Amino acid sequence: MPVTTATHVPGQSSVDRDVMVGPLGLAGNLRVPANASAMVIFAHGSGSSRFSPRNRMVAESLNLRGMGTLLFDLLTSAEEQDRTNVFDIPLLAGRLTEVVLWTRQQPELADLPVGLFGASTGAAAALVAAAELGSRVGAVVSRGGRPDLAGAALARVTAPTLLIVGGRDTGVIELNEQAYALLRTEKSLEFVPGASHLFPEPGAMEEVITLAARWFSDHLKVESTDRSVRT
Repeated sequence: MPVTTATHVPGQSSVDRDVMVGPLGLAGNLRVPANASAMVIFAHGSGSSRFSPRNRMVAESLNLRGMGTLLFDLLTSAEEQDRTNVFDIPLLAGRLTEVVLWTRQQPELADLPVGLFGASTGAAAALVAAAELGSRVGAVVSRGGRPDLAGAALARVTAPTLLIVGGRDTGVIELNEQAYALLRTEKSLEFVPGASHLFPEPGAMEEVITLAARWFSDHLKVESTDRSVRT
């Protein structure tokens, strides 16, 4: 299946284009602001897709801060019919690794430092992929994730890692604390007060975005200023 790539011309308006990634033609949406200086790739959780409203909300905010984003489906339509696939962390991590390597082959993306943003089981996939890719991943952020499912890979992650958990997400809090203890890289565990698993409470996702954007800005060397309000 042919791969669609976006041509990024500095000084022009942002690219917003559907792409087909890798040998399986995984469907995705690539958005690259003019003069972007980093790229964040999203790994959604079980039961979600590249159309996740929460991940798209985060992606749009990162775009305003001058970061490119790629949201894509980790599984094909046929694979999604088998629910066991959405919990197959090695499979999901392999797909994410393929996508990171794909970005390295695109001329307009090849020089951008890469961050990974994972939610739910996608967080485990992001951490396993980061462990495999080493220095090719500059930062990882987990939102309401299951980093514990990354298992032994946690100790091999070298990318600075931020775990964000809802303050009322009982059970997931403990699993994140366990995973946090196993990480040997620069790390932070942040709780959003009063938030449950999907962060639906007023202001909760805004806090997630603030934390994630700051982490990526600090570790991917991206200016944190919102480019939409520059003069």
